[in-house]
Amino acid sequence: MPELPEVETVRRGLEPILAGARLGQVRQNRPDLRFPFPDDFAARLDGATVDHVGRRAKYLLMPLSTGETWVTHLGMTGRFTLDGRQLGEFEEPAPIAGKHEHLSLCAHKDGARTRVGFADARRFGFMGLIATDEVETHPWFANLGPEPLGNSFSGAHLAERFRGKAQNIKVSLLDQRIVAGLGNIYVCEALYRARISPTVAAGKVSRPRLERLAAAVRLVLEDAIAAGGSTLRDFANAEGGQGYFQHRFDVYGREGEPCRDADCSGVVRRIVQAGRSTFYCPRCQRR
Repeated sequence: MPELPEVETVRRGLEPILAGARLGQVRQNRPDLRFPFPDDFAARLDGATVDHVGRRAKYLLMPLSTGETWVTHLGMTGRFTLDGRQLGEFEEPAPIAGKHEHLSLCAHKDGARTRVGFADARRFGFMGLIATDEVETHPWFANLGPEPLGNSFSGAHLAERFRGKAQNIKVSLLDQRIVAGLGNIYVCEALYRARISPTVAAGKVSRPRLERLAAAVRLVLEDAIAAGGSTLRDFANAEGGQGYFQHRFDVYGREGEPCRDADCSGVVRRIVQAGRSTFYCPRCQRR
């Protein structure tokens, strides 16, 4: 499943095409993805103008001139195409045309027309139309924590939410009610940068170390966004370039390899927490 930087990269690829564009020739090719499409979905998109392309956690949000917001979650294999060009390729290859393209439309802007498609081979993604003034209270968003790149996310916020928490800090950071959009890869990387063990109880981590962790979360996400994403194999951004942050991972996917810190003789270890692989350096990341 794509993580926040990948979704943000897709958002940035769609923004210049869809922001201010009028949607037309909308075609819905099946009744559902993970969930059914909204009633009259294609008709409600057709003729609408997109205000902008936003993101909340791992959701893409496009407010429309109709007073509704078009919401998309990519799931595992969902991806957008622009004139048949794929914005990204998942680690597991999946087709983007034929029976796997479930929605298509044309974006009309500044005299130009761009064909936008959405394909999802496994159909774990989903779309919705929500009244724009009700988005924040909708069940998909009402309980989400702050954005990790927003002003509300800080060491103080983590200290408040982790107070008395016996669950390990790695799994706690994946709780979307605590911080929205963080996924497995970037939690591993942020904990390494902050030199915090993934196995320590969240409530046992001191406020200064949580401040360091919050800063590390921001930096690792910003680095990944600047590089264009990481979890997608042969990931292509809107300009057709590649996302190379995966080549700079400090711990993720590096089991048995030496720690990247020149002053450390540790070896990256892999453990499983809550069904997810955790990678860390046991020498650098002490409890």
